[in-house]
Amino acid sequence: MGAARVVGCSWGLLCLLGWGTAAAGTGGPVLVKAGQLLDVRTGILHAKQALLIENERIKEVGPEAQILAHAPSGAQLIDLGGYTVLPGFIDAHTHLTYRVDVASYAWLGVSAPREALLGARHAKATLMAGFTTVRNLGARGYADVALRDAIRDGDVIGPRMQVSGPAIGSTGGHMDSNLLPYAFRYSEEGIADGREGVIRKVREVVKYGSEVVKVAVTGGFLSVGTNPNGGQYSDEELQALVAESKRLGKPVAAHAHGTVGIKQAVRAGVDSIEHGTELDDECIQLMKSRGTYLVPTVFLWSHFPENARPPEVPQEQAEKAREMAPSAKRNLAKAVKAGVKIAFGTDSSVYPHGMNGHEFGALVELGMSPLGSIQAATLHAADLLRWSDRVGELKPGLYADLVAVPSNPLLNVRILENIPFVMKGGEVVKDQRPSATCAPHATSSFAVPQEDGTLRTHGPTGVSLLPIVRRLWATFRGAVDAGAAARVWLDDTSDVDGAIGIYGRPCVGQPARRPACAHS
Repeated sequence: MGAARVVGCSWGLLCLLGWGTAAAGTGGPVLVKAGQLLDVRTGILHAKQALLIENERIKEVGPEAQILAHAPSGAQLIDLGGYTVLPGFIDAHTHLTYRVDVASYAWLGVSAPREALLGARHAKATLMAGFTTVRNLGARGYADVALRDAIRDGDVIGPRMQVSGPAIGSTGGHMDSNLLPYAFRYSEEGIADGREGVIRKVREVVKYGSEVVKVAVTGGFLSVGTNPNGGQYSDEELQALVAESKRLGKPVAAHAHGTVGIKQAVRAGVDSIEHGTELDDECIQLMKSRGTYLVPTVFLWSHFPENARPPEVPQEQAEKAREMAPSAKRNLAKAVKAGVKIAFGTDSSVYPHGMNGHEFGALVELGMSPLGSIQAATLHAADLLRWSDRVGELKPGLYADLVAVPSNPLLNVRILENIPFVMKGGEVVKDQRPSATCAPHATSSFAVPQEDGTLRTHGPTGVSLLPIVRRLWATFRGAVDAGAAARVWLDDTSDVDGAIGIYGRPCVGQPARRPACAHS
């Protein structure tokens, strides 16, 4: 703890004097110069481009010389020359308020307010990974509704959110809590049975703020006593749920692993199949004919089986995941090859929040092109969310959500696993470029350890590194080195100086931890 305080104070003082990066956002026009800009619709990289941003949205995009010729004289300039600029990414399947132990006895003691606070922390990690929009599918007590509204109102930092509230499921099914004995008479709040019951539940979740309806039509590997290949609703129940959702103008996302549930959900008219791990040729053809999206959540099948162990994950669930992983990858690869519509989603919480970018490489390993994986996280995910008029491209009228990376992601998509620059709504929320300086009008604060183990700072106007800073740096170097040696990281249970990662030990695929500057 002592080392953490020393490091925090050292970095905070350095940033006050011009070392570090800040959230940029003056409220006025912003001009972004891009070394290269990727048109995600065509795959063309345009050199020396610029974006003019006003009131959170892109006003104009085009050749740098053309935009500079008439840009407002007072516009804040952000120079991303030498970087490739892309739209901010969209994760269409997150669980920001959850941890990996969501199916354990320990989670029964986590309150909905505590979930919302965990969600605030995970939302920031997700945004720092370059995901400026998410679709959150499942949260108790409408914790994701509260989180969405808090982000919208500026109370906490995080991505734009489309949320489902409590996921709907049948008694004893994947969305129920099956850990307690009969004496407790306990069911989760999204449980509904019978035609009238599911209609009433759809109306309820919409009443309390849900924008998308999440329903489980099969069991899952994280629920106790359920079969991932077994159905959970009758055709009549599921058709009634989808019909009522559509009457209220809400899309439906269906958790489905087995073929029976996938076919049943597609025929009922859901908008997306989440996971789809056991889909067969008939499922693929049915989804293509109906235009149903698949959100395959691929990377979890590499990470989770390698890391899932008690007590966070009960042995039964861990073994189910290990059994399912090989066939899941084979079946999902067939869907990619067949041309099923794919939207990017991670199932975050099954592995640490902030690792969302690993899904790009996982999709490419299935046979998707790098551009296709990027389109899944931009154009296609925006279409699935019905938000193509807000996000998913860099064009006039859409939100100024963008990321920048130092090389061409079409040549190496894994560069998207570590995003150095993130902008949301025209505001720089992360800048880890080596040459970055504190942005104008940002509020300074001391650095603090973050969930991914980095020290994030922000400070006042962007002065260059003055000689006094160099002298101060030499003075504080020993303290900084001591902090690094102490490996002061935060794990997912909010412990300082604790173990690494969400499972209480080093995790396979955990992102590299290094000093960073970002919005605090």
